[in-house]
Amino acid sequence: MCSSTEAIAYMITYGLSAAVSTRVSNEIGAGNVDTAKNAVAVTLKLSVFLAFSFVLLLGFGHGLWARLFSGSEVIAAEFAAITPLMMVSIVLDSAQGILSGGVARGCGWQHLAAITNLVAFYFIGLPLAILFAFKLNFYTKGLWSGLICGLTCQTGTLVVITARTKWAKIADAMQQQKANYVA
Repeated sequence: MCSSTEAIAYMITYGLSAAVSTRVSNEIGAGNVDTAKNAVAVTLKLSVFLAFSFVLLLGFGHGLWARLFSGSEVIAAEFAAITPLMMVSIVLDSAQGILSGGVARGCGWQHLAAITNLVAFYFIGLPLAILFAFKLNFYTKGLWSGLICGLTCQTGTLVVITARTKWAKIADAMQQQKANYVA
């Protein structure tokens, strides 16, 4: 139920990330660095805003949402207990999706996004999830907390990479690549 809810929330971000990827790559290729930066900022804000909207609906309507999946009161109570953690991960995932799937792909940084994903989830998130869930006996909440730790690391790293980007250098490299391709 939790994974399905997260996946449904991510579909909004996934669509926006595809759009911003195309927009950023086209604008950088055309040499319009300011337009590319603006597309990133607008899409990131929109994605986070929509995630907050989804999270508010989930926070207030988690009982109704749980009943769509199961009639069991026990399952609904367990879902209610993990809803705050899901709310955090949905917001972080919305920013991460835009930065990883959209901006990184549009700028040609797939390798940076892959390395960030590998380190954040397999070296930070997964060990913490195992620790929280099985050693500290937080079980499902521990697994989800480990996911949030990995997601926080990934999102933070991608925010830093994007904020420190020298957009003019990327545009110049694209122009040089275009000139080499034509020649």
